[in-house]
Amino acid sequence: MSFLWPELLWSLLALPLLVLLYWLALRRGKSSAVDFPALSLAREAMGVGQRVRRHIPPLLLLIGLAALLVAAARPIAVMRLPSQQQTIVLAMDVSGSMRANDVEPNRLAASQAAAKAFIAALPRNVKVSVVAFAGTAQIAQLPTHNRDDLNTAIDSFQLQRGTATGNGILMSLAALFPGSSIELDALQGRDSRFPRGLGDRAPPDDRASRSAPVAPGSFNTAAIIMLTDGQRNSGVDPLLAARWAAERGVRVYTVGVGTVEGTVIEFEGWSMRVRLDEDTLKTVAELTKAEYFHAASADDLLGVYRTLSSRLAMEKRETEISALLALGGAAIIMMAALLSLWWYRRII
Repeated sequence: MSFLWPELLWSLLALPLLVLLYWLALRRGKSSAVDFPALSLAREAMGVGQRVRRHIPPLLLLIGLAALLVAAARPIAVMRLPSQQQTIVLAMDVSGSMRANDVEPNRLAASQAAAKAFIAALPRNVKVSVVAFAGTAQIAQLPTHNRDDLNTAIDSFQLQRGTATGNGILMSLAALFPGSSIELDALQGRDSRFPRGLGDRAPPDDRASRSAPVAPGSFNTAAIIMLTDGQRNSGVDPLLAARWAAERGVRVYTVGVGTVEGTVIEFEGWSMRVRLDEDTLKTVAELTKAEYFHAASADDLLGVYRTLSSRLAMEKRETEISALLALGGAAIIMMAALLSLWWYRRII
């Protein structure tokens, strides 16, 4: 725990003074009992419980005052709070390898079902966008609150050739930042080079128009979840795209579907082995201060999306807890006053 105004913690030194004053008041009461023998006899007749109970209201008062003084120093603590996420982009692989049935009934169907379950579990105030990528990338659904439109977009996926994971990331950024300098021509595969305005290749005129980079993972109102099952074989390098996302502060959570050793798929007379490029997906997540998840089955995939749903709905972050401490201190002081009124017909 840290404090915005730590100097005010010195005020806690007043508490021992109050304890001393209370002790002196008790001593004074005992000296009065000597002058009045009847009062002394009445006190001796009190049980241990009664003698202990008379100190409870002052003790509660002391604790309440301590909480109020600590609250005045404006403490900050890490707590789990409702997430500030307002937009989530689902970037989903629709390459031909997604027809593999090592994840039942097949990778595409399992990912569609898990994505729809994930959307249904999100708070209604969160917008969701859907990006589909194979050899190229396209926005299947712009950010929206309408869950039916999102499910329709997910159900409309058509398998295509190629796997351009980098394009999927950049198109997701285009969905989040529609006014950005990302070149759609490059994203659509007309030019596989890194788009102008991104990274060290940006020419001076584009670099001047870019906003200053921010800390990776610091953009708390949006996130990207990229699901893929294969290695990139076309389009933009996903690590360059990840650096661009990191400069924008956007986290890219990556989900690898299928087995690491890969599987052989056959289609229209040809066959190929597809392998999961875990190293790249882990690096993408690391660069953007996010996480990588592996799903080797349909149940694993549902579990991953449940985990992501809980992570994106609630998050740990530093927040000021002065109000909570002040409320607790006031409640304790009120309890002390009520107990004193109930037991002794006086306040403290």
